[in-house]
Amino acid sequence: MTRDADAPIEVLVVDDDIRVAEINAAYVAKVPGFRVSAMAHSAAEALERIAEGPVDLVLLDHYLPDENGLAVVRELRRLGHHTDVIMVTAARDVATVQAAMRHGALQYLVKPFNFAGLRARLEAYAGLRRTLEGGGEAEQAEVDRIFGALSATPSAELPKGHSPTTAGLVRKVLMAADNPLSAQEIAERAGVSRQTAQRYLKLLERSARVRLSLRYGETGRPEHRYTWTASGDGRT
Repeated sequence: MTRDADAPIEVLVVDDDIRVAEINAAYVAKVPGFRVSAMAHSAAEALERIAEGPVDLVLLDHYLPDENGLAVVRELRRLGHHTDVIMVTAARDVATVQAAMRHGALQYLVKPFNFAGLRARLEAYAGLRRTLEGGGEAEQAEVDRIFGALSATPSAELPKGHSPTTAGLVRKVLMAADNPLSAQEIAERAGVSRQTAQRYLKLLERSARVRLSLRYGETGRPEHRYTWTASGDGRT
């Protein structure tokens, strides 16, 4: 069935804390084009609400009383549900962030966050849906925009001369890495120059989203290694 382009995006808000769920639902309701279809406070209740439908997007907490959020995403995919997921959680460990990405979460928003932070994600998500629903073929620039839509911040939140798409690429590489990476390794995986990677790594380090460590080789000169910390609000 073709989705009515004017229909609101139906959102399920999942959080074990009833008060937090209500706050997040109130945030969603303030963003044009979105409507909260239901709230759930456990994994079982979330899966039940999705089965009842319609749900386009789930704002999913990781810490739930019966299962964690990743288990919910795995079960959704096993059941054949293609509902989009944005993790909204206090879980900051890199392993959880990586697992969320690998199981298909579109974004990972770390608590506590404000309305502006969530609104930016929702507006980017709405733009992504419009692009994908348009169909047809995509040029490379359009592909880059699709993949960078939810991982990057609005241009105004980045210093002048920094690209949201490039920031998103560097961020994705760091979040998916199992071990600390050098600037050269990050550049190669992101498909950018080493100098460009270093610019964005300095920005991420200043905002406390990456941790810099030193590794000493045979020459005695230390090599800078970078690790995603999942601190801050994850917006860069």
